[in-house]
Amino acid sequence: MSFEQTIRSTAQCRGIGLHSGAPVNLLIHPAPAGTGIVFRRVDLDGFAVEADIRNLAKVSYATSLMKKGVLISTTEHLLSAFMGTGIDNAIVELDNLELPILDGSAQPFVDMLLAAGLKQQRRRRVCMRVVRKVEVREGDKFIAIYPADAYSVEYSINFPAPIGRSAFEVELSPALYRSEIAPARTFGFRKDEQAMRNMGLVRGASLENCIVMSASGPENGPLRFADEFVRHKILDLIGDLALVGRRIIGRVVADRAGHAMHTALVQTLVRDHSVWEETPEEDHRPAAIDAEATYTLRG
Repeated sequence: MSFEQTIRSTAQCRGIGLHSGAPVNLLIHPAPAGTGIVFRRVDLDGFAVEADIRNLAKVSYATSLMKKGVLISTTEHLLSAFMGTGIDNAIVELDNLELPILDGSAQPFVDMLLAAGLKQQRRRRVCMRVVRKVEVREGDKFIAIYPADAYSVEYSINFPAPIGRSAFEVELSPALYRSEIAPARTFGFRKDEQAMRNMGLVRGASLENCIVMSASGPENGPLRFADEFVRHKILDLIGDLALVGRRIIGRVVADRAGHAMHTALVQTLVRDHSVWEETPEEDHRPAAIDAEATYTLRG
């Protein structure tokens, strides 16, 4: 039997937002069992926005939350770090609209959380165990989740050269998350920079917080992994799927998906209770495979 966890002491950092370029101070506090992950805008009288799919804001190049007009932007890396380190409950305070990008990966967040220490709580952890295959498609892009006895992700990408095609598969254990996924950084193409800045994006991007790709390769190499790009997509996916509000037991397979498709899968899971069941984390009964559900993402 597994129990929920929080951190033992407050963790903190400061940095700038990837898209806004705005400075931000961030503190992560322990929280009681059953709290989940809650963001608080201390610059707006501590207004709370829960990390819940019901608070999902428009998704494009980052996953953001909004409640009553209050925005929490670029949440995926920190949510991924919470999931990867096994933290269920925390209060995240920030004094601006966007979380700090730090080095573009989840590693600095993981290091902060582990330095603060993990604290087991008395509430038993209940997971979302997938019992029916669910697929979401958008043209030739694809994401699905299948019944399984553990949480694993298989991801494929196909970007313009010099990235090209790549695939990676990992089971989401804390050790494998920390060694294989957390260090992978976000990335972008130099040729797209001005167009994105014109849209109000990547104003905080630099060679210190993302991999910048030119026609000949990374401008700020070496890469941390030869396939760092697809590993970062898995990092994002883990953070986006955290918006279901509990741990998942299932096998996720994605092909050229992105934030919109990740969160569409979350919305499908939350909406259709017939495809999953609540179960204690260490209840390893074989998953019953029923009929399948296929959804098409439009717009």
